[in-house]
Amino acid sequence: QVQLVESGGGLVQAGGSLRLSCAASGRTFSSTFMAWFRQTPGKERDFVAAIGWKSGNTYYADSVKGRFTISKDNAKNTVYLQMNSLEPEDTAVYYCAADAKPPIVRVTSRSGYDYWGQGTQVTVSS
Repeated sequence: QVQLVESGGGLVQAGGSLRLSCAASGRTFSSTFMAWFRQTPGKERDFVAAIGWKSGNTYYADSVKGRFTISKDNAKNTVYLQMNSLEPEDTAVYYCAADAKPPIVRVTSRSGYDYWGQGTQVTVSS
């Protein structure tokens, strides 16, 4: 059993930064991955970034690579998404997800995750 609690969403101007947090409770994840996804109205929930809980390996969508950084604090069971150089196109509801297992196609796909937060709105104004 896993519960995810998200925080950090809000309104920011283009070029600004936000830091999202996802605190997980319940069992630890060891070799599994946690991730961030995002979704805009009428679209699929798309992969943003993932991190291996034990390995620290990271994966990023091409659209955010170089601007976003996913990190973790194992002692706090928390995953972060540092978002820099935000663009209006980054506006979306951001969701935390947990417990994906390899192969990579599952780590970077919505269907690979068993647990989800409720989402937090990120709005980037021009």
